[in-house]
Amino acid sequence: MTQRILSISGLRGIIGDGLDPEYVTHFAATLGTLAGPGPIVVARDGRETGPMLWHSVVAGLMATGRRVLDLGIASTPTCGVMVRHLEAAGGLQMTASHNPPPWNGLKPFLPAGSVFDAATGQSLLAALEQSPAWKAFDGLGEVERVDNANEVHLGKILPLINLAAIRGRKLRVVLDCNHGSGGVLGPVLLRELGCDVTVLGETPDGKFEHTPEPLRENLTGLVDAVREHSADVGFAQDPDADRLAIVDNRGRYIGEELTLALCADHRLSQHKGPVVVNGSTSRVTADLAEKHGCPFHRSHVGEANVVSLMRQVGAVLGGEGNGGIIEPRVGYVRDSFVGMAYVLDALASRDGTLADWVDTLPKYSIVKDKVTCPQSAVAPACRALVEKFTDARATEGDGLRLDWNDSWVQVRASNTEPIIRVIAEAPRDETARQLCQSALDIVRQVASAAS
Repeated sequence: MTQRILSISGLRGIIGDGLDPEYVTHFAATLGTLAGPGPIVVARDGRETGPMLWHSVVAGLMATGRRVLDLGIASTPTCGVMVRHLEAAGGLQMTASHNPPPWNGLKPFLPAGSVFDAATGQSLLAALEQSPAWKAFDGLGEVERVDNANEVHLGKILPLINLAAIRGRKLRVVLDCNHGSGGVLGPVLLRELGCDVTVLGETPDGKFEHTPEPLRENLTGLVDAVREHSADVGFAQDPDADRLAIVDNRGRYIGEELTLALCADHRLSQHKGPVVVNGSTSRVTADLAEKHGCPFHRSHVGEANVVSLMRQVGAVLGGEGNGGIIEPRVGYVRDSFVGMAYVLDALASRDGTLADWVDTLPKYSIVKDKVTCPQSAVAPACRALVEKFTDARATEGDGLRLDWNDSWVQVRASNTEPIIRVIAEAPRDETARQLCQSALDIVRQVASAAS
C-alpha cells in the first residue's frame, strides 16, 4: 500500500493501491459504530469506481446495524443537505474531489450536515485502530433509496433568489460538469432559472474530459464554449460539485478566488452580517466586507474550521478561496449550486455584464507555490520569516501569516507530505511573486541547514 491518505476530513486513496474493499468496509463500519442513533446517508460522485465503494460502504454500515439512506449519485453539498433534512446520525460521501480517476475516497458528515470537525475526526481516526461493533444476524441494517434529494436541495436554494428577475433575463450559461456529480442537479437548477444552458460533460459517469480540478489550465474548453455561444457566464464544477470556478462573458477565466468575492458582494448588498473565510483566501472578500460595513473573520484553513467560526459569529456567508461557498440557510457545506444561483441573481439585478461587475472588484494578484521542507524545519523557518519581515503583522496558529497594509504571505506545512505551501498576495503581480519568492528562499535556506 502506497497511496492512502487519512485525516480528520476522511479517507482518500488510489483504488487497488491503498483503497481496497476491505479497508473501505472497515472505515464505514467504524463510522457506523461511532455515530449516534439514527440512519446514515450515503452518496457517490459518479466515478467509475463508485459502485465498488458503494457496496463496501453499505456492507460496513449494515454490518454495524445501520439503516442506510442511499441518494445514489449526488453531489457532496446535496449529501450534507440531506443529512440534516433527514435528521440522520451522519453521512458518508464517496468522492476524491478533484483527484484523477484512479483515486476515490470517503468524506464523513456530522448530523448537522457539515464535514467532521477536528475532535470528531480525531475520534474516528483513533477508532479505526479498533474492531467495529459487528452485529449478529438479527441486528443487521437495511438500505432504503431516497429519490427526492435534488428536489430538497433545490427547494432550499430557490427561495434565496429573485426567480422572476432571473427568468426574465434569459441568461445564456455554459456549465462544465466534467462528468461529475454536478451533472445531476446543475442543469436542473439552471433550467429552473430560465437560462439558456449548454452543458459540457453532463453524464455523471466519471469519464473526465479534462483534468478535474477547475483551474485555468484545465478549462480551455469552457472558455472556448463561452465565446462560441456568446454566453453571459461559464461555470465549472469539480467532480463532487462543492467548488465553483467562473468564466466571464468575455471568455476570461476569473477563477475560484473571485467566486466567493462575487457571492459576498451580492449577499452583503442584501443583508449585513459577518463573513468568514480561511487564512489562505484572497483579501478581496475582506475589502468587500469593509465596503458593506460588515464584520470580517479569518479561520484556520479547512472547511470544518470555517464552519466552526461561522457558527460562533453568526455569519451570513462563508467559504474558501478554492471556489467553496457556504450559505448557512442551505447548509454548512461548500456548495457550487448556491454560488451559481447567487451570481445569476446578481446579474439579473445589476446593469451591465459579469465582466463589468468583476472589473469593479478590488484588484490583487495571488501566487501559490510549495517547497520541500522536513517537519523539523517548519518552526525554525517560521521564526526566520518573522525575523526577516519585521514590518509585518505576524499571526501564528495555522502556519504563519504575515500581513502588510495591502499584501500578505502565508506559509503552512502540509498534513500529508513533507512540504511547506507558500501563498502571497499583493496589488501587483510582480510584488506578489517577489514576496512569495522571498519566503520560499528563506524556507529553503532553513530546510537545507536542517538536512
